[in-house]
Amino acid sequence: MKLKRCAVLAAALLLGACGDGSGPERTIAGAEPARGPAIMDRVGCAACHAIPGIDWPRGTAGPSLKGFAARPMIAGRLPNQPDVLTAWLIDAPSLSPGTGMPPMPLTEAEARDVAAYLYTLDER
Repeated sequence: MKLKRCAVLAAALLLGACGDGSGPERTIAGAEPARGPAIMDRVGCAACHAIPGIDWPRGTAGPSLKGFAARPMIAGRLPNQPDVLTAWLIDAPSLSPGTGMPPMPLTEAEARDVAAYLYTLDER
């Protein structure tokens, strides 16, 4: 599984280096963004992040996720692309050792739903 994530990350980094992050709207086939907030609530994402759609708690240890869809990078390090984001949500330290984001108890499908929800968050 780690080898697959590394391969996805390497490909995304190569592709992401060529773009400016202002490409088409990101979609994730088979994911349901409406399930994202409930999953995030269950695993406690709001303990560290302020998240639109989740009123409490409003964590400050991690960045606010408002406007996430417009960000070209994840944690300022990785290209904000669906496969990279899904891998990040499951096991961020495997992609960026030393990150403050812990591995999360998410299945691949749950991570895809959360990623799809994050891609709905704009600045409005």
